[in-house]
Order: sequence, then C-alpha cells, then structure tokens
Amino acid sequence: MTQPPLQGLMYPRTPDGRAGILPSPPWHYSGEMLTVEFRTDPANVAELLPPGLSPAADDPGAVAIIWAEWQSCSDSFDELLDPARAQYKEVFVVIRCEYEGTTYSRAAYIWVDKDFAMARGHIQGYPKKMSEIWMTRPVTIGKAGPRLEVGGRFGATLSTWGRRIADARFTITGTAESAGFVNGHPMLHSRQMPAIEMDGRDSLDELVTMRGFDVELGPVYAGDAELALHDTPTEELDRFGDIEIIGGYYRQVGNSMAGGTTVWAAPNPMETP
Repeated sequence: MTQPPLQGLMYPRTPDGRAGILPSPPWHYSGEMLTVEFRTDPANVAELLPPGLSPAADDPGAVAIIWAEWQSCSDSFDELLDPARAQYKEVFVVIRCEYEGTTYSRAAYIWVDKDFAMARGHIQGYPKKMSEIWMTRPVTIGKAGPRLEVGGRFGATLSTWGRRIADARFTITGTAESAGFVNGHPMLHSRQMPAIEMDGRDSLDELVTMRGFDVELGPVYAGDAELALHDTPTEELDRFGDIEIIGGYYRQVGNSMAGGTTVWAAPNPMETP
C-alpha cells in the first residue's frame, strides 16, 4: 500500500494537516503599533550584526522598539471566527543595516505571546521568544482609555521569565507624515538552525529578505515618549546603555505576507560533495 504524503506547512505534519502549528501563507495582519525610536552608541548596533552586514551609513545608532497588537489569519479567514488562533501581541527591536549596497531593517530582538506567532517568525527569520506583553488600547466610548487625539496617553510593558525588561509611555502631541524611519525598509533576517550533532555547525544558515503587500496605513499620531530598558539575567536590552529618545508614534496598520527571497546561503555542511 502506498502511504500518502503527510500534510502541512510546518510541524507536526499529519495526514490532513489540521494539527500543524501554522497554516500555509499568505498571512494577513491588522493591528496597532506603538513605536519608540531612540539613539544609542552606533557600536551597540554594530555588535548585533552578523558578518557581512554593516550599520546604516545614515544615523547608524538609530533603533526602534515597537509594541504591536495583531489579529492575523490565513486565506481561509477561519481564524477570525476562532480568535484564540488569530490574536497575539509582540514587541520587536529594529535596527538598520546595509548589505551589498542596500539598506534594510532587521529585527534584532523580538518577543510574542502565542506559539503560532513564534513558529511563523522562525520561518521568516525573526528571532522570536515567548513573553508577556501589554499595551494601552485606544477607545472611542467611555473613559477607560485614551482617544487617538492630542493628549491621549498610552503605556506599554514587556516581561520575560517573570521579570520586566522594558516599559514605554507615549503622549500624543499631534500627527506626522510617517511613523519614524528605522522600520521603513525591507526586512533582512537570519534563518539559522544548529546541526543535531551540536558540534558548532549549522544545518541551516541563510540571509533572507521580505516585505509585505496589500499594505494599508492609518494616520500617524506622533508625540512624546519615555522608555526604560532593564537589566535581567536572560535579556540584553540594557547593552544599549544611555539612550536619546527620537520620538514616539502610534498607527493602525494592515498588510499581508507570503514568501521571501534568499539572498545568501552557507553551504550545507551535512551534504557530501
């Protein structure tokens, strides 16, 4: 008897694919993003880049930390009627880099609060870790939340392993044309997996790039921001040291993503010439 192939994009692959942690792309996203941009010593950005990448020539010490609350789904849109599979929050720290003459954005750190979001990020090269994330939601009715207008005040927190690692506060002072400049390029990420022998080799080592399509952007609310990065045993945000706040931004966004492009791949050490 011929065994039918197992189905699914990612593990576990099963007879009909329903048990897979992640549906096949394209993936669609709608959400809210709170961005705080700051400057650090450019050396603190450079140390986060693998060989072959260099900091952006313009403002090389600029960094963005972004809190986001998402609703996402596949082309079936079934997840929207089962919201535990659609809703998640994340925080990502974005730096800029140059590779072969092109400027990219790169997620140096990123945390999420759902397993499917972490698995999807690992496919795309986002170095996602599990965490606890909270951010103030704007409201249009009642007093228990800020309005998206001048004077609206927001807070955001990030914790891992029971310890707070970042806090932000943001107050709207007006509007702006863009939500900063650090997270404004195609993403360039590393996809890496150590060989099972654990002998220092990687069975997967790639640089990949991607960007969204069908992008929709809401108005940008700009304002004053505060940011605290804490020292903890398992995170390294405190390595940014003394920082200078550039500004804060709040925006509703939507986009879709499918595949990307491999721009560099190391030879597979497991393959015999």
